Amino acid sequence: MTLANGRFYGTGRRKKSIARVYLMPGTGKITINKRDIDDYFGLDTLKLIVRQPLAATETTDKFDVLVNVHGGGTTGQAGAIRHGIARALLQADNDYRPTLKSAGYLTRDPRMKERKKYGLKAARRAPQFSKR
Repeated sequence: MTLANGRFYGTGRRKKSIARVYLMPGTGKITINKRDIDDYFGLDTLKLIVRQPLAATETTDKFDVLVNVHGGGTTGQAGAIRHGIARALLQADNDYRPTLKSAGYLTRDPRMKERKKYGLKAARRAPQFSKR
């Protein structure tokens, strides 16, 4: 979805995390929840995950990225942001589709937390067994 002021929008999801991503023409600054990416994510691997779609399409220094993300943990949020950036890049230019699709950035990760079952302590964790 293209917004009136030259911004491109994409929604990304992973596990319980939902990211609203806006791409604006700029210098490559990534802001997450009004904080710089270096302040928001401590691990370099998470920063790498977020930048993957931009690196694949060679648009790292062409767009500023503004993200609102909530829910889940840091890894889920990083995955959601990656998904959102990939979707927003498609709005910007549909020619990126084969690159993003082959890298797997457009596919929503379907893995979710399994529900807890009755008689068990967690999804699959059974109560401790004792013979006597």
